Amino acid sequence: MRRLPRRGRSLLRRQPLPVRFGAPRPPVRVLLPIHQAAGADRALVGGKTLALARLGAAGFQIPQALCVTTEAYRRFVESGGLRGAIARELGRKPFEDMRWEEIWDAALRIRTLFDRAAWPVDLDAALREGIRSAFGDRPVAVRSSAPGEDGVKASFAGLHESFLNVKGPAAVLDNVRLVFASLWSDRALLYRKELGLMPAESEMAVLVQEMAPAERSGVVFGESPSDPAQAVVESVWGLNEGLVDGTVEPDRWILLRGTGSVVSHHAPVREKRVVPGPAGTVVSDLPADLSDRPPLSNAELSEVFRLALDAEAFFGSPQDVEWCFGKGLLHVLQSRPVTARSTPDGSDNRSWYVSLKRSFANLKTLRGRVEGELLPAMGREAEALVSIDLPALDDGKLEEEIRRREAAVRKWEGIYKNEFIPLAHGVRLFGQFYNDKIAPEDPFEFTRLLSGTGMLSLERNALLNDLVQRLGADPLLAERVGRDGRGDAEFEIRVGRLFRDYGDFFGSAGSEAGRRGVLSLLLEMSRRPPGAPEGSAGDGAALRDRFLSRFDGEARTFAEELLGLARDCYRLRDDDNIFLGRLQVALARAVEEKGRRGSGRDGEGTGRIGGGATIEMLNDPSSPPGGGVPPVMESASFLQKDRQLVGHPAGPGFAQGPARVVRKTADLFEMRAGEILVCDAVDPNMTFAIPLAGAVVERRGGMLIHGAIIAREYGIPCVTGIPDAIHRIRTGDMLSVDGYLGIVTRVAAASPML
Repeated sequence: MRRLPRRGRSLLRRQPLPVRFGAPRPPVRVLLPIHQAAGADRALVGGKTLALARLGAAGFQIPQALCVTTEAYRRFVESGGLRGAIARELGRKPFEDMRWEEIWDAALRIRTLFDRAAWPVDLDAALREGIRSAFGDRPVAVRSSAPGEDGVKASFAGLHESFLNVKGPAAVLDNVRLVFASLWSDRALLYRKELGLMPAESEMAVLVQEMAPAERSGVVFGESPSDPAQAVVESVWGLNEGLVDGTVEPDRWILLRGTGSVVSHHAPVREKRVVPGPAGTVVSDLPADLSDRPPLSNAELSEVFRLALDAEAFFGSPQDVEWCFGKGLLHVLQSRPVTARSTPDGSDNRSWYVSLKRSFANLKTLRGRVEGELLPAMGREAEALVSIDLPALDDGKLEEEIRRREAAVRKWEGIYKNEFIPLAHGVRLFGQFYNDKIAPEDPFEFTRLLSGTGMLSLERNALLNDLVQRLGADPLLAERVGRDGRGDAEFEIRVGRLFRDYGDFFGSAGSEAGRRGVLSLLLEMSRRPPGAPEGSAGDGAALRDRFLSRFDGEARTFAEELLGLARDCYRLRDDDNIFLGRLQVALARAVEEKGRRGSGRDGEGTGRIGGGATIEMLNDPSSPPGGGVPPVMESASFLQKDRQLVGHPAGPGFAQGPARVVRKTADLFEMRAGEILVCDAVDPNMTFAIPLAGAVVERRGGMLIHGAIIAREYGIPCVTGIPDAIHRIRTGDMLSVDGYLGIVTRVAAASPML
């Protein structure tokens, strides 16, 4: 039997566990005091509770705590029919085929189901009484404790929710519900997918832990993830939340495991700390007398290091321990095995999944960088490229120009991935916050508060609408444009401004056929019946007032700031597609100029959709974008197979109409009002045709992809994530689109002549 280290033995002698539970106790299997959990089954109390209970039983200083067990979770999800609803959400398509955006959408819908679900009456009463008896109105931390987390083989650290400074039984149960829901977060689902775990078999317990008086807090790795001969201590002033979410940079010490001597100490610029607020936590400025010294003295650093060694000796493996100092005592908040050592193949992606949750402060910084620096720089570079007279270049200079543009596109595509895509987290953070407070029936109701934010694509479409109105009001002008492809001088000035300011559509400005195609769509728009689409979002102001009325004081200020951040991220996340499209078009024009010199043609009929498609064709000339459909896909037997196609609801509403499958430019130019636009993905340069559509159906999935954003702006039903949509649906098929449930039904097949 392993001997308990001296420090642990002394703690065991001097510390009677401070258990203060009043009678009557709730049923033991739904709520356990921490001192009863040390011998419990891991499947009942979860890894975090079990580890902490065992440490407490051995004499380590731990806060008083209760465990809401997995039995309570099972009763909660079964009483409200949640288990079946979760299965339906995750069964829309094979999990391994779901893009991250689709997983996030499903996770938000599941979380909203939890927001709206009621506790069974008897379970609610038992939990409230147990929580009130244990803590009264003293603040607590509500932490996840899933059976699969904090184990030797896998760590879910940071992937499930935790909430600090929660007061009163009602608030505790609200947060327990959110911890339950975090079992189905995008981060947790992706990590389970990587580990080969079955999401359907997952359950959650919750640790409700009295808040220790955290003057300083941190983590200690008894063995460094990168060097087994070293240990790592990180510490911040205040609560650990700032360290975990990256809001506060910690002091970091590297120590030798064998001796405890300090190898190095990284001292950051100490400016902030996280402290308890009226409810939850707030980030505050660090007082001047604390900013010039580290959170730990040398003696306290040694005590934290010894804690790591004691925990390792007790469990038999190096531990990652979260701790805090308060009132002169070192408290253990949680302990898990160190599992994050880098592998040669880099297969552990947990840190990336954790990064999917961006803090409010980090997102504000990112917003400023994107809007103030990156987008203007991208715009300037695109403008410089477009200003070059390509026909005036000799062949050698043209080759150099193509390479320069390829390098520019690669550079900005990298920035797009690393800097622009994360802006979506601002929208998602607000969506989750809104749903937790409002519990709406429609989990994406929050997007109606984000509309009308001056997106470039909508500004461009406003110019298009001006042209459409001119054509509709002047039959002679419409006849001239339809016949000659040219209008009067004023009309041509406006068309020129459209192409100059917002990029050309599919390279259409570079060819007469493309220009005529765009004008044909404008003529079609001018013939459509007037009026806004049914279901367009016009009540955003009322929703905003209802949302903000739920808050007072500092909480209202935060809610307003978060809404403002989300609106900006929503706009920027769409605008960046337009800016990137300008660069891709600049590259495409150079490539087409080279092609014209080789073929002697003017580049008409290239069939490409967006500059990116031309780039793909350059990489694989044998596979032109939007090229021929495999013969088996066009067979009658295939087309009759799937009458009902299930995707993800991305824009509410119902629509019925004939399909217009868009695989290449010419397909889009044939579109007529009321048709259902079916495509692989709505390119930013396709959005000018969206107002014609009765609905939008895309292969690519996600609520925040470009097509879904624009469809919602116009109040058009949208379903995304339909696998092989452009091959499973044929132009002329009569479709019924349900944007609430994400279902597309083939009402009638197209005529064989189509």
